[in-house]
Amino acid sequence: MFTNSKLSKAMRLAFAFGAASSMLLAGAVSAQTETEDTAENEAVERIQVTGSRILREGAIAPSPVTVISGEDLVNTGAMNIGEVLNKLPALATTFSLANSGRFIGTAGVSLLDLRGMGTDRTLVLVDGKRHVASSPGTSSVDTNTIPSAWIDRVEIITGGASAVYGADAVTGVVNFVLKKDITGLNVSAIKGFADNSSYQNEKYTFSYGQDFAEGRGNAAFSLEYNSQNSLNSLDNPWTATSYAAFPYAVATGQARPADQVDSEAFPDRITLPNAGYYLISNQGTVWDPFTGDILGLFNSDSSMRDVYAGPIDDGQFCASPGCDFLNLRQYSEIQPKFERFNYNFKVNYDVTDDLNAYFEAKYSKTEGENIGQPFFRFYSGANVIQRDNAFLDPAVGALMDEMDLPFIGVNKMYNDIGRRLEENTRETTRFVVGLTGDISDDWSMDLSFVYGKSEIERVNAANVILANYANAIDAVFDDAGNIVCRSEAARADGCVAANIMGDGAISQQAIDYVTTTSIGTSEIEQTVFNATFTNSAIYELPAGMVGFAGGLEYRDESSVTIEDPFAKTGATFFNALGETDGSYDVTEAFFELSVPLLADVFLIDTLVFDTAVRYADYSTIGDATSWKLGLDWTITPELRARFTLSEAIRAPNIDELFSGQSQSFAGVDDKCKVSELDLLAPEGRAIRAANCAALGVPADFDSNYDAATLETLVGGNPGLLPEESKSITAGIVYQPEWLEGFSFTADYWEIDIEDTISGIGFQTIIDRCVDSPTGVNNQFCALITRDPATSEITLIRGFALNIARSLNSGVDFEFGYDFDALGGRFNTSFIGTYLIESKDYPFQDEPDNFTDFQGVLGDETWQGSISIDYKYNDWVVAWNTRFINGVELYSPTSLAANPNPSNEMRYGSYFITDASVGYNFENGVGLKLGIDNLFNRELPGTTTGTGAGSAIYDNIGRFAYVQASYKF
Repeated sequence: MFTNSKLSKAMRLAFAFGAASSMLLAGAVSAQTETEDTAENEAVERIQVTGSRILREGAIAPSPVTVISGEDLVNTGAMNIGEVLNKLPALATTFSLANSGRFIGTAGVSLLDLRGMGTDRTLVLVDGKRHVASSPGTSSVDTNTIPSAWIDRVEIITGGASAVYGADAVTGVVNFVLKKDITGLNVSAIKGFADNSSYQNEKYTFSYGQDFAEGRGNAAFSLEYNSQNSLNSLDNPWTATSYAAFPYAVATGQARPADQVDSEAFPDRITLPNAGYYLISNQGTVWDPFTGDILGLFNSDSSMRDVYAGPIDDGQFCASPGCDFLNLRQYSEIQPKFERFNYNFKVNYDVTDDLNAYFEAKYSKTEGENIGQPFFRFYSGANVIQRDNAFLDPAVGALMDEMDLPFIGVNKMYNDIGRRLEENTRETTRFVVGLTGDISDDWSMDLSFVYGKSEIERVNAANVILANYANAIDAVFDDAGNIVCRSEAARADGCVAANIMGDGAISQQAIDYVTTTSIGTSEIEQTVFNATFTNSAIYELPAGMVGFAGGLEYRDESSVTIEDPFAKTGATFFNALGETDGSYDVTEAFFELSVPLLADVFLIDTLVFDTAVRYADYSTIGDATSWKLGLDWTITPELRARFTLSEAIRAPNIDELFSGQSQSFAGVDDKCKVSELDLLAPEGRAIRAANCAALGVPADFDSNYDAATLETLVGGNPGLLPEESKSITAGIVYQPEWLEGFSFTADYWEIDIEDTISGIGFQTIIDRCVDSPTGVNNQFCALITRDPATSEITLIRGFALNIARSLNSGVDFEFGYDFDALGGRFNTSFIGTYLIESKDYPFQDEPDNFTDFQGVLGDETWQGSISIDYKYNDWVVAWNTRFINGVELYSPTSLAANPNPSNEMRYGSYFITDASVGYNFENGVGLKLGIDNLFNRELPGTTTGTGAGSAIYDNIGRFAYVQASYKF
C-alpha cells in the first residue's frame, strides 16, 4: 500500500518532468483478420491486443474484438470521435454530443456506453491505461479529450473484462491505441455546413514528430481545435413542429366504438401536429385561483384577451388552426454550442537496447453551452397578482371585482427574462511516465505512473432568485404615485417592481434584480501506479508455450463538487444540488494465463485455454475478485471457435456513494385519490384504502395536482455493494483460403448484471408504499412527506440501492471482403447486431417482474452498417449506409396495461447514407468532399430530435464538408 506522502512525492515528480517538456466502418473488421500483405511477415511478431495483456503471435484475439483504424476515423470528416463510434451497433448514444444537454452539467460531453447498459459500466482506456474521468463522481471518460490525429486504432471488446483491466469493465472495454513513433508534419482542416439550417462546424489539427539521438528517441506534439454553433429546434424544419396527443373523440370529433377499444384503428389517443399546451404562455395565462378556470391571456400591453383553444381542445392541449398553444420547441437545442482545444506532447527514449522510457502530457479544454427553458411559474401560489397591483390593467381589475377575486394566478414562461443558460468549461490535464521493455529473453515489463485531473466549471445564467421575484411582482403605488415593491424591507434592499403581465413587459432593471448567475465547480483527480510483467513462453507444453501476464496496480480516485453557496440553499429557481466530497483507493493483484491444450490432432489445429483472475482491495467495499475462463479452438486454419465465461465487478463510484442531497422534480400520480382507488379490484382497493387511511389521507381525497411536478431529493448511499456481472461470449471466425481477402465472424454475447445499483422510480415509491399488503411501516412510505393539512405529497426522497438486475444478449456479425476490380482496390465490410433481449428487473428478487425493451426505441432489434471503399490510384471513394430496423414506442409492459395507447405505435426502418470522394496529390496535399445524410433522410414519425433518443437518428439533415490535409 502506498502512503499519501509517497503519492504526493510521485505527483510532484511527474509535474516537474512535465514542466521540462472515408467512412468509419469501412475499416471496422475483427481483430483476428490479417491483411494479405503482412500476415506472413508478421507471423512471429508478438503484439498485445485488447482483451489480454499477454503478448501473442499475430493479432489473434481471445475475445470478440472490433477494431476501427485511426485513418478511418479521420477519413469520416467527423468533428468528434465519440459521434463516430456511437454509430457502431455495440455502442448506445446515451451521452453523445447531440444529447449531452439533457442533464445538469453535461452539455458538451461525449461518453461511451457499450450495449446501452450505462456509461459507468464501460471502461475507456488509452494505450491500455486508465484515464481520468470527465463526469464528476464517475469513471466516465469524455472522448473529446483524446487526440484524434494520434489515434492508431480503437479496439472494442464485449463482455466482462474486469479480470484483465479492473473494475468498470462490466460490459466491455474501449481502448484507444495511439501511434507510437510519430515523424513528419501532418495538418488538416475541415469545414462543414448543414443544408437545412445555419448549423456549421470546423476542425483543425496540427501534428509534428521527429526522431532524435540517432533514432533512439522520438518526440511529438499535436494541437487540435474544433467548434460548432448551436442548433435550435425551430431552425430545422424537421424539428420545428410541436406535437400533442389527444383523446380519440377530441381529435376526430367522433366517439370511439365501445367494441373497438383494443383496435389499432381506434387508438386511445391521436398525435396531431401544430399542437401544444395552452395552460401556460410567454405572455402569461390568467387563471382563477379558486376554481382553476382559465380567464384569459395577457397581451404585450398588459391588457387581457380570451384564450382561443380552437376546435380541437381537450382542456389542456389544443391544435391549430389558430389555437394559443405554447410551442416548447422554441426552447430546445438539438445541437449544443461547443468548442474544444487539445494539446498533446509525448517523448520516448531507448535508455538501453531493451528498455524504453516514455512520457506523455496532455491539456484539453472544452466549452459546451446549453440553452434551456426560461424560468416559469405554473399553478403556483407564489405567482399571484393582487387586486391592487400597480401594473394591473383597469379592465382586468374590473373583471376581478366582478368575480370577487382578491388576486389572480398567472401561468407564465418567462421568455422576457431570458432562457436559462448553462456553460460548462472542462479542463483536463494528464501525465504518464513509464518504463517498458524486455528484462530477459522471455520476460517483458511495463512500469507506469498516471496522474490526471479534470477541473469543471458550470455557470448558470438567468437564474431567478425566488424571494426577489416574489417581492418584485407584488407592486403597488407609494404615496408619491411611484410604482414600488410592497415590502419596505425589500425596497431597502434594492427591490425593483416587475410587471409580468405580457411578454416583454418586465423592465431590464427588474430583470437584473430578480436574476443571478450561479457557479458550481468540480475537481476530479486520478493517480495510478501499475506494474505489469509478461512472458509468452513461461513453460513449454506438448501443444505449445504457456503465456503469462501479471502484476500490481494501485489507484486513487477523488471527486469534489462545490455548488454555488446561494443556489444550493434552494433560494433560486435552479435545482438545489448537494455537494460531493469523496474518494477511495484500491490495490489490485492480477494474473492471466494462456495454456495450449492440444495441437495438430483431428479437428483441432490448436486448442488454447485462457484464464485471468484479479483480486482487489477497496477502501470502500473491501475485497472483490473477478475472473475469466476462455477457450480458443482453431478447428482448421480457416475456421476458429471461441468461448469466454467471466465474472466482473463494478465498485460503486464516488457519486453513488457520497453525493449530497440534490433537489429534482418528478411527475407522479398520488394513488390515494378516489379516482385511482376506483380503478382497483376489490382486494387491492381494500389494501390501498387501509394504507391511505393509515397515512392520514381522507377517504374522499382528490389531489389538486394530478401528475404534478413534485419536489424530490436524491443523494448517495455509502452502504452500497459492488455490482456483479456474468458474461458469456461464444463465436466463430471464418477466413476461407479459397476466397482471398474475405473474413466472417459471428459472436453471441450475454451480460447479466446483478445487484445493479439503481434508483427507485418516484412513482414506484408511491405505489409500493400504498399497495403494500403489510401496511405502511415500510421503507417506501418512509421516503414520502405529506402536508398534514391537505394530505398532498410535498416531497419524495430517493437514493440508489443494490436492488435491480439487467440482462442483455445478442449476436454480433461482421464480414469484410477486400478485392481488386475496375483497376483499383475495393474494401467492403458489414457490421451488425441482433439484439435478443434487453431485460430490466427493477427488483432482482422478483424474477417475473421485468420489462423486455428489445425492439423498443433505444434497444433496436437489428442495426448495422455496410461500407464500401474504392481506391483507384490517388482517388478514394467511400460509401456507408447505416440502418436501424423499425422500433416500438411502447414497451411490452406498458402495452399489457393498455394495448392501444396511440395512433403512433412504432417507427419504421431507418436508412441513412454518407459518401465522400477524395484525391491525394503527389506533394502530400489531400482534398476531400463529403456529404453526410446524402439523401436528406428525415427523422421518423414525430421524433423531436431532443431527449434521450435524440442521437439515435440524425437530427441535422444533409451535411456537406470539405477537408484539406497536408503530410510531409
